[in-house]
Order: sequence, then structure tokens, then C-alpha cells
Amino acid sequence: MPHCKNNNIFLVGLMGAGKTTIGRMLARRLGMHFADSDHEIEARTGASVPWIFEIEGEPSFRRREADMIRELTAGSGLVLATGGGAVLNPDSRRLLAERGTVIYLRASVNSILARTSHDKNRPLLQTADPRKKLEDLTAQREPLYREIADLVIDTGRPNVQSMVQTILDQLAAMDAGRQRSKARANMNEQACISLNVDLGERSYPILIGRGLLDDGALLNRHIGGGSGKVAVVTNTTVAPLYLEKVTAPLRAAGREVVTIVLQDGEEHKNWQSLNLVFDALLANKCDRKTTLVALGGGVIGDLTGFAAASYMRGVPFVQIPTTLLSQVDSSVGGKTGINHPLGKNMIGAFYQPRAVIADTATLDTLPDRELSAGLAEVIKHGAILDLSFFDWIEANIGKLVARDHAALAHAILRSCEIKADVVRRDEREGGLRAVLNFGHTFGHAIENGLGYGEWLHGEAVGCGMVMAADLSHRLGLLDADGALRVRRLVKAAGLPVEAPDLGVERWIELMEVDKKNEGGAIKFILLKPLGSPSITGAPQDQLLATLEANVTRSRG
Repeated sequence: MPHCKNNNIFLVGLMGAGKTTIGRMLARRLGMHFADSDHEIEARTGASVPWIFEIEGEPSFRRREADMIRELTAGSGLVLATGGGAVLNPDSRRLLAERGTVIYLRASVNSILARTSHDKNRPLLQTADPRKKLEDLTAQREPLYREIADLVIDTGRPNVQSMVQTILDQLAAMDAGRQRSKARANMNEQACISLNVDLGERSYPILIGRGLLDDGALLNRHIGGGSGKVAVVTNTTVAPLYLEKVTAPLRAAGREVVTIVLQDGEEHKNWQSLNLVFDALLANKCDRKTTLVALGGGVIGDLTGFAAASYMRGVPFVQIPTTLLSQVDSSVGGKTGINHPLGKNMIGAFYQPRAVIADTATLDTLPDRELSAGLAEVIKHGAILDLSFFDWIEANIGKLVARDHAALAHAILRSCEIKADVVRRDEREGGLRAVLNFGHTFGHAIENGLGYGEWLHGEAVGCGMVMAADLSHRLGLLDADGALRVRRLVKAAGLPVEAPDLGVERWIELMEVDKKNEGGAIKFILLKPLGSPSITGAPQDQLLATLEANVTRSRG
């Protein structure tokens, strides 16, 4: 059993986040006692929470709640599900933080509404507009939950058993970190946020935190039981930095480790590199119990995932993304593949990893150009699906470029939340998931037209977003201010905003080789308006006007 402060675990979060359900199962798994503060208040008073709210008022209930928190947290061996508003009391926050390990179960407003729509025992939701009430409660309480949380778990629409196992894994990781580094007084340095990509039996966690690779046992836990071999695929840039840190604990655990070091760069995302992986796997007699580990950026992740999907018709793999672009986008969602001279990512498979372990400390060694490339995908998520996030990126782009740890952590978390939700709803890009290709139709044409590796993928996507926003404005879908905001933000991120001159015919030819196209017609992901996507075609004259306005002869 993992060691927790005072051997207590306290669950906090909004109503309907699953604190009671998850808490009961967690207590059973750990052999601990379970309590629910609301239920304890009802048992002591003989009155329901809604009745107390109605007759005595909320201030009276909050006093009872604070007294109950003080009493329950004084013991040991307890898993406690607190009321959603328990954190409003400063003394209760202090006691929860001091007397146990606090886990914030984070749920979206939509998820909470779905779970509580028929529940009459939620007095705060008995209003004409429960959605607005929940949005207000989230804005008020989210900072307080995060203030005291040792661990943040995104519940989404979880399989409860999988969610509990994720919590246990993260508690064990925290415990191992404490034992290795008792001198660290502030455990917030090792805080780990876990999101769940909810795909039924293919569900998996995304673990985000600073210093995760320092926990040698973390990767081993996500590889699974047995003594199967582990093949770590990386490149010549990443290997000197992190390969030994990743492989040494695996070998210490008794696993046979095969290391495969490929050349770095988008130009090596091809059949030749893929065959080098297969050659190594076969030469080392790797069987179906072998787990592949992708240690690197998007190229390594895509290529290793495709190798895992293909080798012996499928072996498990784990993603350890080391670039911002891969942490916010390519490592999540199970898209794997390689490039072909006639088109980018045209050969591949949908194949989900067993886990994604994103150590944000790896961004410290990332070149500035690579960091900017990753910011393109961050901007993309806000532009297509979350205007408030786009606003936040605009306000914090200076901090992001300067590698402010808190700003980067938020950008990674929100990007992963957005992409995980899209993947859950459309795993194999039957419709909605295509919106994640905003800027990619133009961007892929740039990459292929210049030759893979001349521009980084994120640079091409950034410029592609500027062009897509321009086309959106020309078609009347986006106002001039929205198109200008996209251009300014892309430029502020250190990305190119002028496209290379490939020649009109070559531009069209390259864009015609795109997975979204249907019946030979080029399909674009456009903005209608900023923060909302539209999948549509474009009249030839408007497309040519966009090319004319955004192409410069000074590049390419």
C-alpha cells in the first residue's frame, strides 16, 4: 500500500465528480475505512443535506461541514470524500492539506450535468440554469482545489476500476519519489496530473508532470507484468540525454532491454527507419510480449507506434514524448505512421498506446525552434475548440516562449484535455477528429514541397493556420479581427507567417494529396468563427487569392 500523509486520502472536487464512488472502491483496494462528509452530517443530524440547506441555510451547513472535516481528519487510515464546498473554509483546506494526501477529482461541466441531471439531492443545482451555476462554482472553487491537491485526476467519463488503478499508480509513484528524495520539503515539485483517454478497453492514462523520468519505477508499472523484453526506440539527439535514465531502471527490474537509435529528423520518418526497427526486433528475437517504448518527439512516436501496430500484428507500446509538440499533440490519440514521397503520414494505423508519460522537464533541453514548433499545436487547440484557451494563450505567449514552467504545464494539460475529448468521441477520424487538422492541409503541402525536414512540422502548421484563417475570412466565416489575431499569435510564438513560393500548380497538387479530401475535392478545416471549426471546400478563386496573399518569394 502506498504511504500517504497520516495514512489518509482526501478526495476533493465538485459535486458529481465521482468522489463517493471512487472513494469506496479506493478504500476497499487499500484496506482503509471510507467516509463521506455529507453522509456523516446526515447520519449525525437525522436530516438530509437539502433539508439543512432549506431550513438552516447554507452558512449553517458550512459550519457543520467544517466541524465534521475537523473531526474526521483527526484520525488515520481513512479515505474521505468531501463535499464540493468543503474547501471554501480556510481551516478545512489547511486541515485537509496537513492531515492527508489530497486528490482533486476534476470533471467537466458536461460530465457533471450528465451525472446529476435527475439528482434532487444537490441543493445548489436546483436553479433555472444549473449549467451557469456549475460554471460559476468551477470558477470559484477550481483554484482552491488545486491549492491543496497533491494529485489531480481528470475523471472525464471514466471506467471506475481503471480510474482507481490510475490513482493507485500515481500514489505509488509519489511514495517512491518521497523515499528517494526525503530532503525535498515541497512535494508540489513532483505533482503529477493524470488524464484518462476514455476508449473502453483501449483506455489509457496521460501522465503529465515535472521530473517523471526520475521515477525509475513509473515506466515499469505501465509496461505490465511478466519479464517481457522492452525495446526503446529513440534518436541520435535524445539518446545522449535520456536513454540511460529510461533503460537503467528497466534493466534493474530484470527486464531485457533492446535499444534502437535512429537518425533524427522528419526526413527519416520513412520505410528505411521503420525497417531498422523491425530488423532490431527480429534480430533480438522479440516476441508478442515485447513492449515498445517511444522516447522522443513526434517522428519517433509516430514511427514507433506504427512499428508496434505492425510487428507480429500488434504489440504494446508506451509513449514518452520529449518535445512540446509531441506532449501536446502527436503522442495522444493513437495516430501512427510514416511519410511517403507523395504525401505526409499517408501510411500508418490507428493504434493506441498503453500510456503516455510526459515529463515537462525534458522541455528544458529543447531548442528554441522546437519549442516554437510545439506552440503551433497549442494555438491550434484553442483556435478550433476553446476560445477562452486561445485568449489565455494570447495573454501568456511571452511566458510560454520564455519557458515559464507553470504556463507550459497549463498549456500541455489543456491541450491534452481537448485532444483526449475529441479522440474519445471520434477515435478513427470519422468526422469530428478531422478538425484537429486545422492548418495541416497547407502545412503538409509546405513540408512536402520543400522536402521533409526543411521546415519543422510545427512551423509548417503555424504558417498553415495563418493561411487557413485568411481563407476563412475570404469565405465570410471569420471576421478580419479573428484572422489578424491568429496571424499575430503565430508570429509571437516565433513561427513563420509567410509561406514559401512552391508555384500555384505545385501547391494545388500537394493539397490534393490529403486524407480529408473526398472525391478529388480539397477539404479544409476553417474557423467559423474563432474557437469553432468548419470542414468545407473552397472556390478556386478564393484559394488562389489566399495563396497570392500569403506566399512570399523571399523564402522557399
